[in-house]
Amino acid sequence: MSCFECCIKCLGGVPYASLVATILCFSGVALFCGCGHVALTGTVSILEQHFSTTASDHALLSEVIQLMQYVIYGIASFFFLYGIILLAEGFYTTSAVKELHGEFKTTACGRCISGMFVFLTYVLGVAWLGVFGFSAVPVFMFYNIWSTCEVIKSLQINMTVPGDQICVDIRQYGIIPWNAVPGKACGPILENICNTNEFYMSYHLFIVACAGAGATVIALLIYMMATTYNYAVLKFKSREDCCTKF
Repeated sequence: MSCFECCIKCLGGVPYASLVATILCFSGVALFCGCGHVALTGTVSILEQHFSTTASDHALLSEVIQLMQYVIYGIASFFFLYGIILLAEGFYTTSAVKELHGEFKTTACGRCISGMFVFLTYVLGVAWLGVFGFSAVPVFMFYNIWSTCEVIKSLQINMTVPGDQICVDIRQYGIIPWNAVPGKACGPILENICNTNEFYMSYHLFIVACAGAGATVIALLIYMMATTYNYAVLKFKSREDCCTKF
């Protein structure tokens, strides 16, 4: 076998779908965890400075956000390992099915492990759909605040209605109690909040984090297709003459 043929044979054993999914998964989780962590810190700073000046009013929220930041560390570590394991499983399955290293052989243990990855990937995919939906909530909240600030600016330009009458009450979102002081911001105060670096950075970081969660969902969907197809081929290889590109 020539060097060129050997290279072609090796490239034939690359699970391209799993490789693309791994890169997409790493990128999505990195964006979600990194941007989400910094955005949560900026959100706490905005609340403490402008919407809840009493520490006891947002103590529970601060604890929840701190817990979420620790969870983010765990998510990043888990998906780093899980992505590598799925990629390795893709290499193993593709090589086995294409008989790159000798006669095709599989065991009940191997099929069981592949089936376990299929089930776990489906569960993680459903869970990340929930994470993606949850990550859109702060984007919605910040967008409402930003759009209200834009309304105030347009009113100031047109000189129609005083901007002091337009407010944003954070308490209606349920993240701080109703007895929190001041709990809302109106007119020029709200406009100043929108012009702060904390608001600008947190808003855009939440958008990027939401996009990262969406990318992770897409990566898990690709993993689902790859692992399901590989498992089916492993199970029925003895009865059907088929191969896999996954």
